[in-house]
Amino acid sequence: MSVIEKAEVLITAPGRNFVTLRITTSDGVSGLGDATLNGRELAVASYLKDHLVPLLLGKDPARIEDMWQYLYRGAYWRRGPVTMTAISAVDTALWDIKGKIAGLPVYQLLGGRCRDGAMVYGHASGVDTASLLDDVAKYRDAGYLAIRAQAAVPGIGGSYGVRKGKVYEPATGSLPDEQPWDTESYLRFAPTYLDAIREKFGFEFHLLHDIHHRLTPIEAARFGKRVESAQLFWMEDPTPAENQESFRLIREHTTTPIAVGEVMNSIWDVQHLITEQLIDYVRTTVVHAGGISHLKRIFDLAALYQVRSGSHGATDLSPVTLAAAVHLDIAIPNFGIQEFMSHEEVTLNVFKNNVVFADGMLNPGEAPGLGVEYDDKEAAKYPYNAKYLPVARRLDGSVHDW
Repeated sequence: MSVIEKAEVLITAPGRNFVTLRITTSDGVSGLGDATLNGRELAVASYLKDHLVPLLLGKDPARIEDMWQYLYRGAYWRRGPVTMTAISAVDTALWDIKGKIAGLPVYQLLGGRCRDGAMVYGHASGVDTASLLDDVAKYRDAGYLAIRAQAAVPGIGGSYGVRKGKVYEPATGSLPDEQPWDTESYLRFAPTYLDAIREKFGFEFHLLHDIHHRLTPIEAARFGKRVESAQLFWMEDPTPAENQESFRLIREHTTTPIAVGEVMNSIWDVQHLITEQLIDYVRTTVVHAGGISHLKRIFDLAALYQVRSGSHGATDLSPVTLAAAVHLDIAIPNFGIQEFMSHEEVTLNVFKNNVVFADGMLNPGEAPGLGVEYDDKEAAKYPYNAKYLPVARRLDGSVHDW
């Protein structure tokens, strides 16, 4: 019987910091799992190296569900982003191995295709409305069927989601970048550029907007009602989701669809949001919500309540996560949309993958497993570089949700 012979925690920084788990069996088959937690990467690396890797050696790699239960229920301290990201890496790597042994892409092991491809959304941004409109046009011309729009609030330097140059990279080195924030200015300005997009381009593509947890429930309700004429595909993370009941207030005041979940790590974190139908899209992701096994469990629950998937997919998640997400996206019945940000070329030189973008959709390819290979020689060129995500402060100096 083949057993797990080796488990390596690989850290590299080709454009962004990435932590990867590579599991190798006694038959020489290797699988990859993403273990990246932006700004807290080394915490997950330590959790894996010091606590999980010793538990994997000698185990049967085919027993994916049993391994998940062993690592989750077998530990007294459960849930949370560090624990669930580490478990995710193990689970995803084992699915990769299973696909390679079977000679099938992972989506075939999940039941096969439900669709021809996974629709994605791109990320348009601008320093003002005019530059945002120019960027939206570029994404439209590139064939995107859905576009997220963010613009810098005039006079406020901490506007979320605005690129500086070609690549969006909010994390910085040394210490967190402390950015100013003013809710009232945002509430006045953001609806105007969403209206401007619809006025210029019409309704030929889906339009999304990320609030990034920055509003109170009643502020989010007011925003959602104000932008109903723009017919958003969704407003994302309108308020911090720790208080799930707060979404009921938003729901009572607006028909703008709501998407939540990228910082959620388990089915229990989103259970109430789903079963009470307080959201329309659940954005939990492979790498932070327990891997392919647990994310499918979340999506299966969501399907019972007509909630669709919308997995987080920023470039601080490695191409391993993107591939795993797309394999799952095309295999579930209640897929909604997939976030997609193109990785830098240096990243793709380390993580060689088969995911292809065409006609506004992603496809995972037909390679066995996830279809991603890790280039150790390339990875060695990019040592880890500690970075922090920003911190937001209101204009009076108090800390606000970033």
